[in-house]
Amino acid sequence: MAVVGVLALQGSFNEHIAALRRLGVKGVEIRKPEQLQSVSSLIIPGGESTTMAKLAEFHNLFPALREFVEMGKPVWGTCAGLIFLANKATGQKTGGQKLVGGLDCTVHRNFFGSQIQSFEADLPVPELASKEGGPETFRGIFIRAPAILEAGPEVQVLADYPVPSNKFLDSDSSTEDKKENAEEGGKVIVAVRQGNILGTAFHPELTADTRWHSYFIKMSNANVGEEASSSSLVPAEVDITSNQQPRSDLPIFQ
Repeated sequence: MAVVGVLALQGSFNEHIAALRRLGVKGVEIRKPEQLQSVSSLIIPGGESTTMAKLAEFHNLFPALREFVEMGKPVWGTCAGLIFLANKATGQKTGGQKLVGGLDCTVHRNFFGSQIQSFEADLPVPELASKEGGPETFRGIFIRAPAILEAGPEVQVLADYPVPSNKFLDSDSSTEDKKENAEEGGKVIVAVRQGNILGTAFHPELTADTRWHSYFIKMSNANVGEEASSSSLVPAEVDITSNQQPRSDLPIFQ
């Protein structure tokens, strides 16, 4: 089975590796360009995107990361990782930040607001459920989360989330983009796939539901010509439809 690399500059890389371990898959920390040569797929975790970009630049990782994507190897970006993979990002800090690119979309960096406006929501995920089974929804954890405002014709939307139209008008994207998005029913895209690139605006690694990780592993196995079967994937015995302890939810975004 292919080894999955997890960019380990900052953010929730340990949580991704733990989720992979629950599926019987080896995840390795990636901090240097040459380490990418030992993995066939890569997860770019959530964290603070500006800090991650500065560290990636310090370690001269951007050329290697871009080459990894251009070679068609599977890459999954969660939250900050999604921003990294976008071809265009708005709402950035003064001076902006470098992007890896490859995903034909425009991402708003902090669309849902600051840290205290983090939330959880049940997202309809028909594609994920059809491929991985389980409930028709996924409990998305959004922490100072981005959102995809525009996606190209080759981008498959895997999940979206309804927001008030005035939320678009509060964002700092262009006036034309604001009007267009506000007229399209007040939804933003929060999960996509384009070829071998997967992106989620939320944090699957912070839940007990490993279906997104399983979905990505199968992308990775298909890329190296392996058949992802029940013998090669060993899911954890986790009941994702119930909780033994009361769940302390973050507020649902309104």
